[in-house]
Amino acid sequence: MKKATFGAGCFWGVEAEFCRVSGVVSTAVGYMGGAFENPTYHDVCSGTTGHAEVVEIEYDPSQVSYNELLVLFWSIHDPTTLNRQGPDHGAQYRSVIFFHDADQQAVALASKRTLELSGKHHQPIVTEITPASTFYRAEEYHQQYLEKQAHPRCTI
Repeated sequence: MKKATFGAGCFWGVEAEFCRVSGVVSTAVGYMGGAFENPTYHDVCSGTTGHAEVVEIEYDPSQVSYNELLVLFWSIHDPTTLNRQGPDHGAQYRSVIFFHDADQQAVALASKRTLELSGKHHQPIVTEITPASTFYRAEEYHQQYLEKQAHPRCTI
């Protein structure tokens, strides 16, 4: 098993998308990339911790490749908006790929470059590609949040 960690706006919708992928064994939503230990949702929403809302994915590379996960990542959000996705704004909603090893870094950089050269977006891609740091699991009520709702709504 391997891990992948992505931030693409509100983590509820991002998690729901990755849960549907064959080969994804588990997902957890949480926070990464900040300088504050054990942040809560309230802390992260204050905009003072430096964390992004992220989804940590455990996947079986014999069933789904890291590159395939990146293809989905790029397709579910706008990587050209700085610190904003849909109605959500703030650095916690930034577009970010946290890589776990040198191979993931190389694949992520190549994937970003391919997207840039594709002409799909008319604005620069602002997605950060940075080393993974400590993952802080979000409060339990955030885990698989949309699956728990009678009328789920979320814009990524």
